[in-house]
Amino acid sequence: MIVAIASGKGGTGKTTVAVNLARAMGSPVQLLDCDVEEPNDNLFLKGRVREAHTVTLPVPEVDATRCDGCGECCHFCEYHALACLGGSVLVFPELCHGCGGCTLVCPQQAIRETSRAIGVVETVECGAITLVQGRLDVGVALVPPLIRAVKAHAQPGVATIVDAPPGTSCPVIAAVTGADAVALVTEPTPFGLHDLGLAVDTLRELHIPFGVVVNRVGEGDGRVHAYCRAQGIPVLAEFPDDRRVAEAYSRGELAVDVQPELGELFRRLHLGLLGLTGGRG
Repeated sequence: MIVAIASGKGGTGKTTVAVNLARAMGSPVQLLDCDVEEPNDNLFLKGRVREAHTVTLPVPEVDATRCDGCGECCHFCEYHALACLGGSVLVFPELCHGCGGCTLVCPQQAIRETSRAIGVVETVECGAITLVQGRLDVGVALVPPLIRAVKAHAQPGVATIVDAPPGTSCPVIAAVTGADAVALVTEPTPFGLHDLGLAVDTLRELHIPFGVVVNRVGEGDGRVHAYCRAQGIPVLAEFPDDRRVAEAYSRGELAVDVQPELGELFRRLHLGLLGLTGGRG
């Protein structure tokens, strides 16, 4: 089973839920840190890097001796990664999405593809947990290809948890696509409720089963719970606003290690996610 831990906004405790759920399961599990712009699961799961792979994206390179400046490639590119000026073609690699279309439409066959590094995927062994994390290179804006590379390293047949980026943009879509169920982590505040609504609309469009995890219960109000009741959304788990958990987080420690009684809450969360999939494990 593949489950994703997501949130409509940052700071709700999504990573806390993901890493503690992985530890509480107690069996071999893969944790995919797809928040590639700021991966931090490794801060809580200590282990050794088993392997690392550089991820590249194909970008065009123009042979000026063959290019006649017809402009077909520039007209084709939807992302403006190519510009035709004075009969020559300029390439902007940082805008290229690597579709390869420009090489196909060039009548002079003057374009070939070269590789541009966008980040790295690392596999870290942490006991029963195999952590696969992506790390985007500085200055790279294209996130989904690296997320897909992280997910491609997952081994089939092993329970998998995807720690998705926050929000509802393209990186989130790339992370949750293919998941059997999603847990949306929120907080009982007006900001949490607003962004939870955006995340709910997104997952409904994607037709992925989901439920809600309310973190830091006790600090806000009851509007999140009222919203879930009105929308028929199951609340899979509630975690209290506990200073001890925050202190453990600041030290890079797992909540279930500091407070073993929380392990039962995370195991119930796992069963709730399993229930959303109709029991397929």
